[in-house]
Amino acid sequence: MEFARNKTVRGIDLYYEHYQNPEAKETLVLLHGFLSSTFSFRHLVPLLKEDYNVISVDLPPFGKSGKISSFKYSYENLAATVVELMKSLGVREFNVVGHSMGGQIAMNILLHHPDYAKKGILLCSSGYLKKAKLPLVLSSYIPYFHLYVKFHLARSGVKQNLQNVVYDHSMINDEMLYGYLSPFLEDDIFKALTMMIRHREGDLSAEELRKIETPCLLVWGEHDKVVPVRVGRKLNKDLKNSELIILKETGHLVPEERPEDVHQLINRFMAAEETAEATANGSL
Repeated sequence: MEFARNKTVRGIDLYYEHYQNPEAKETLVLLHGFLSSTFSFRHLVPLLKEDYNVISVDLPPFGKSGKISSFKYSYENLAATVVELMKSLGVREFNVVGHSMGGQIAMNILLHHPDYAKKGILLCSSGYLKKAKLPLVLSSYIPYFHLYVKFHLARSGVKQNLQNVVYDHSMINDEMLYGYLSPFLEDDIFKALTMMIRHREGDLSAEELRKIETPCLLVWGEHDKVVPVRVGRKLNKDLKNSELIILKETGHLVPEERPEDVHQLINRFMAAEETAEATANGSL
C-alpha cells in the first residue's frame, strides 16, 4: 500500500510518502539533501519498497512541507521532527537513509535519538561544515533578505546546479529539471531558507561523531564536487562502526545516478547487520 499525506509535527506541516510492505521486517526512512525533496529518491524508492517499508520525508522548508517562520530550522530540531513523525506513525525502530544534508540530519538522529535508529546509510553526507558566519546570520534579519537568497539561487540556475552534482550530464532531462525547480516557484521557500541560514548550528563535531555507535554504511561518488570523498574518508574514521564504499564515475547525486547500486549496497549492509545481530544473540 502506498500513500502520500501531510501531518502536523512540532508545529509544522510535514509531507511524507509511505510505501508499506506487509512482508517487510525493516523500515527505511529517507531524508533528502539541501534544495531537494522526496523527488530525489524517485528512482531508488521503487527498488527499496520491494524489500522494506519505506517512508520518504520532505524536510521543512523543502518540497511540499511547511515553510513557516515560527519553526526552528536547526538540524537538531529537524532530526527531532523526523523522530516525532515516526512515533506518530507507530514506527518504534527504523533505519535512516540520508543524502547530503539529509545525511547530517540522519547523524543527528543517531546521536540524539539512538534508541530509535537501528542503522544509518549515509549517501554523500555533508560533514564538518561550520555554522554560518555572524555577518551572514545578522544579514538574515534585514527586511527582504529573502529576495537576495532568491536572486542568488536564480542566478546559479537549476541546470547549472544539476551539472555540478551529477557526473553524466546526459542524464539531465526536462523531468529532472522541473522536479528540482518546482519547489522554488513560490516566495515562501526563500523566506524559510533565510530562517534556515539563521538557525543552522553547523555539522556535528568529530567529538560528537565519535559518540555514535550505530552501524553506518557510507556511500560516496568518486567525483563528488559538493562533498568530496575526503569528507567520506574522515567520517569513516570518526564513525567507529562504519564502512565506506566509493562508486566510480559517479557524482554527488548518487540516488539519481546509481539507484540500482545503492539498492544492492543497502541490501548487503542490512543483511550483514542482521546476521551479526543474530550471531550476537546466539540465534545462529
